[in-house]
Amino acid sequence: MLGMRAHDSAPATHFRSDRVCRVNGELFFSTRENTLEGPFESAEQISKEIQAYIARMQGLDSKR
Repeated sequence: MLGMRAHDSAPATHFRSDRVCRVNGELFFSTRENTLEGPFESAEQISKEIQAYIARMQGLDSKR
């Protein structure tokens, strides 16, 4: 996928990867900021939390 993120100075190729993992039976997701968020009990809960995390991070970007 060729495109630019808000903070990129030039177009580049970005690859999506699966950021959800299971550790000792619990669900976590990793972030671009190198954090591991969780644990979560279900796929539904982790999906909601990922969307909430994205919204928070986009809100931080708009305040800069």
